[in-house]
Amino acid sequence: MKQSEALEILKAGTNVFLTGEPGSGKTHTVNQYVSWLRSHGIEPAITASTGIAATHIGGMTIHSWSGIGVRREMSPYDLDTISQNKRVATRIVDAKVLIIDEVSMLSASTLTMVDQVCREIRADARPFGGLQTVLVGDFFQLPPVTRREEAGPERSDLDGPQEVGPRSWSDLDHDSVFAFTSPAWQELNPLVCYLTEQHRQEDAVFLDFLSAIRRGSVTEQHRALLRTRAVGEPEDGMTQLYSHNADVDAINDAELLKLPGDVKTFMASHKGPEHLVAALQRGCLSPDVLALKIGAKVMFTKNDIMRQAYVNGTLGTLTGFDKEHGFPLIRTNTGRRIVAEPVDWNLEDSGRLLASITQVPLRLAWAMTVHKSQGMSLDAAHMDLSQAFEYGQGYVALSRVRTLEGLSLEGLNERSLQVHPEILEQDGAFRERSAQVREVFSGMPPGKRKALQEQFILSCGGSLRSDSGGARDRTSVGRKRSDLDHGSRSRRLPTHHITKQLLAKGLSLEDMAKERGLAPQTILTHLEKLAEEETINPESDCAHLLDRNGEALADVHEAFRALGTRPLKPVFEQLGGSVPYETLRLARLFYTE
Repeated sequence: MKQSEALEILKAGTNVFLTGEPGSGKTHTVNQYVSWLRSHGIEPAITASTGIAATHIGGMTIHSWSGIGVRREMSPYDLDTISQNKRVATRIVDAKVLIIDEVSMLSASTLTMVDQVCREIRADARPFGGLQTVLVGDFFQLPPVTRREEAGPERSDLDGPQEVGPRSWSDLDHDSVFAFTSPAWQELNPLVCYLTEQHRQEDAVFLDFLSAIRRGSVTEQHRALLRTRAVGEPEDGMTQLYSHNADVDAINDAELLKLPGDVKTFMASHKGPEHLVAALQRGCLSPDVLALKIGAKVMFTKNDIMRQAYVNGTLGTLTGFDKEHGFPLIRTNTGRRIVAEPVDWNLEDSGRLLASITQVPLRLAWAMTVHKSQGMSLDAAHMDLSQAFEYGQGYVALSRVRTLEGLSLEGLNERSLQVHPEILEQDGAFRERSAQVREVFSGMPPGKRKALQEQFILSCGGSLRSDSGGARDRTSVGRKRSDLDHGSRSRRLPTHHITKQLLAKGLSLEDMAKERGLAPQTILTHLEKLAEEETINPESDCAHLLDRNGEALADVHEAFRALGTRPLKPVFEQLGGSVPYETLRLARLFYTE
């Protein structure tokens, strides 16, 4: 499928999985779509699975956007806590389009949690709360990595998945983690747009080799081709890629020594018990002792949530030190100038600070791990893949360069030429579905295609005039449901207002859930939204729901008053776990501070 064809399908408001080989133009297509949305007054939510992927599309991590942070699973209490976060709730409610880049690095469980949060906060039972959801990525690249359970907490920030250190394949758990196995993906049922044009690799022989890796058919002839690029040392200034952090650190330290001038050192400060600080250190990508010189190549190691000046993965060069405080002055690769002030990595529990590390959010970046290089396009790169341990790791590294001539190869092992067998099988299905979508869409009359796009713009509250400052044209546009229109939203009564009609009939919580085919928790979310809108009065409209729960009401309200809080987890613990979560939510409807 061509980029232009995929763009037209996106404009129809459908849920889409946009995929293709490295260099096929996935990011370019997304950027074109974002520009089109903004030209019609629609601001999309732009997210990615990792911080560095977020830099390529100008967004934030999906973990931060959705409020799930680094959770591996989500309890009802977690879901309630996230929904009470006004900043998270506001951006999810206001969103019209959700874009998730590098979805291959997002686990099935994480995608499911994002889906649950969107449904809960938007009070909409459709996948991702009815948002047009655009999933972008290539599953032949690095898959999600989940660590086996370790003692103690591991991370406290919202930077997304942690980079993996030197671990063997047997230490990693990859069973059924791919995002496309998630129930959220299955229910979303996105249309597949498989891009087939090539815009990065300019060398036909090299492109054939990369395609052979994707097919799982690397031959001795291909290996001989790689041996022609074997060198001992990289050229000066060439970007270097390695599988493990230890190799990266050794290269960066050596390059720092070559620079003239004095070293300026920044020491991290710690607060909290030793074992908790140690847990934080495992997740802090800035070293405890950060040595810098003017001219050093650096990478930011944390998301700047407040100013959004940088994210985990932003690259730049150190140009000097701030005269007032001595903080590093960084010129990013995009030309932006930033003062790198110290930040905190915190470990919290229910809002209580347990431990923290304060450090300048930088690390040296002459060399970087393959993980951090994903999404980059390089004229030349030196790499050592002799210790590759991850399916797709070698493919990601090799596909960063545009030509065989730009490849400088120090080492290679068999793992570096392998891709995940499950993905080999799945890729055929993706290609087949994309061909079907292309056939249907190419046969659609232009008038019908335009009607779909106009209806989508209006349903998002946008303007049919192609400029973001235009008046909001809300003229209705007739349409019929398309074969492609899996992700569109109809102009029907809001889902929580349908629940209101059942509430008026005097149905119980269980009966309303059964009638609508929803979970009781979702019905409670609808009631909370109706109460917030003041379209119902809980004391009069919901009184019949207390038949079996009225006795607990006084105790719950007393706990709310004593704790001075509306989140439910502290109340649940205060009552010793004796009152079910659903009853707590119901009681909160009747609570007035």
